[in-house]
Amino acid sequence: MKVLLVEDEERLALFVQKGLEAESYRVDVAYDGYVGKQLFTHNEYDAVVLDINLPQINGIELCRQFKADNSSMPILMLTALDSLDDKMNGFNAGADDYLSKPFEFIELLARLRAITKRYNISNQSLLRLADLELNLNTKIVTRHGQRIDLTTKEYALLEYLMAHRGKIISRTELAEKVWDLSFYTSTNVIDVYVSYLRKKIDRDFSPKLLHTVVGMGYVLREN
Repeated sequence: MKVLLVEDEERLALFVQKGLEAESYRVDVAYDGYVGKQLFTHNEYDAVVLDINLPQINGIELCRQFKADNSSMPILMLTALDSLDDKMNGFNAGADDYLSKPFEFIELLARLRAITKRYNISNQSLLRLADLELNLNTKIVTRHGQRIDLTTKEYALLEYLMAHRGKIISRTELAEKVWDLSFYTSTNVIDVYVSYLRKKIDRDFSPKLLHTVVGMGYVLREN
């Protein structure tokens, strides 16, 4: 499991990093909000441990940005600000738990395990690619935290492509699996619906995820 730790107190950051690594976590450390944001943008993490009083970008704003990019990212706030208002600000920004300094490492570890376990259970029904998410239980699709409304057939098409993300899917396969056709005809209905879907999930977002592979079909991938 890989954790992003954003903490400007170097001694505390080193203490937490060594403790987590002793428990077989991989840990990236940032000492200010700007570097934390850069690491989060360019790497994949299973959880974030986040201070509030940070240089460059404070932890509350950083938490909001992280949740906008990935609403299912478990975030543990770790801070000396322990008033009820401070805690409410953290939770309102999207934090999943809040641990006040000073703290015992064993409690931090227990809370981190609890929030990641909770998300691991819920993520069994969540398909994700970059900041695009599809919830198999609620049938809700979001990108960059923004809900995307799809028709029944658009949803079925996206679900199939998400379930096979990274794989080139032929028009024939889409006809059989999404449209329940036993053979692929010359109709352009598949191309039309792919175009509809692309406008909804890609037009206003970056990077583009739905790609046409000439002569082969379509693929959902980051690049």
